[in-house]
Amino acid sequence: MIIGIAGGTGSGKTTVVRKIIESLPEGSVAVVSQDSYYKDSSHLPWEQRRAQNFDEPRAFDWELLYKHLALLREGRAIDEPVYDYTTCSRLSKTVRIEPRPVIILEGIMALVDPSIRAILDMKVFVDADSDERLIRVLRRDVVERGRTIEDLINRYQTIIKPMHNLHIEPTKAYADLIVPQGGSNSVAINVLKEFIQHLLIKK
Repeated sequence: MIIGIAGGTGSGKTTVVRKIIESLPEGSVAVVSQDSYYKDSSHLPWEQRRAQNFDEPRAFDWELLYKHLALLREGRAIDEPVYDYTTCSRLSKTVRIEPRPVIILEGIMALVDPSIRAILDMKVFVDADSDERLIRVLRRDVVERGRTIEDLINRYQTIIKPMHNLHIEPTKAYADLIVPQGGSNSVAINVLKEFIQHLLIKK
């Protein structure tokens, strides 16, 4: 089964995924990160790469993502791309992902593309307060992606927030389950885990 877990930047998707993995037998889950499928922009000058809008559907290689999900469903391994946020480009190396009983697609726009939605067995939207999301983004991107506070605040106001409202928030309508309060909502996460376990037993 393939589960799509979407939600805004900093909403707690990774925490939800981690708790699902912890609840299932070891080796039964493979995670595909939508972030790995940003289009390669290494051919562009650095300033253009850095200024790109990574929060709109055109930033992703949907064709390759769909192809890889379809291969995993067929029981075939994939070589997932590796995207480097510090250089805003795709690296030459890849990560081998073997098929597992549960495949989780995690990403801000996991529910945006109709072809991707069609291949998902379950669609989840992780919701969180916008202030909480901003704080998490600041903490993550300053440490992991080398951005300044000023740069991030400007990016949040001009790109992240408006793109979230335009492209990500509306995909709640496609979700089978909405997890409010992000990764801290233990009740919703437990319901999700139990449902997945039930489906696995049924299959």
